[in-house]
Amino acid sequence: MKRAIYPGSFDPITNGHLDIISRTARLFDQVVVAVIRNPEKIPRFSLKQRVAMIKQTAAPFPNVAVESFAGLLVDYAREKKAQVIVRGLRAVSDFDYEFQMALTNRKMAPEIETFFLMTDYKYSYLSSSFVRQISHFGGDISEMVPPGVIDKLKQN
Repeated sequence: MKRAIYPGSFDPITNGHLDIISRTARLFDQVVVAVIRNPEKIPRFSLKQRVAMIKQTAAPFPNVAVESFAGLLVDYAREKKAQVIVRGLRAVSDFDYEFQMALTNRKMAPEIETFFLMTDYKYSYLSSSFVRQISHFGGDISEMVPPGVIDKLKQN
């Protein structure tokens, strides 16, 4: 059984993230969307809220689980017996950072591969930061995030 981990902060989940989740779910037997507790970021949504939003959004995919974790990603991947870490790429600017991270992870856990997926072109501009900022100023984010996320952004 091939198991993949798709890690991220998902603050909030966007349609770009959902695109990667749906495509990963078609490629692997099991997918764990792993919400990171990143001490370097101050999230708009709590860890519990982010996990709940992703669970609601990923409900159509029966082979997708959603969890949170802290610590090293490779340790978490080993704990989950994942063979692959999935990373989404939006633009060339993402590649340098993701490449460094993949090589670092490979150094620590050579048995775990990193799998890069390009996001659909229609989401290549999209980031959670942009969504938060546009929402904050009352802009239309209806084509950027799943419907349930819009309500959460308005409430938060």
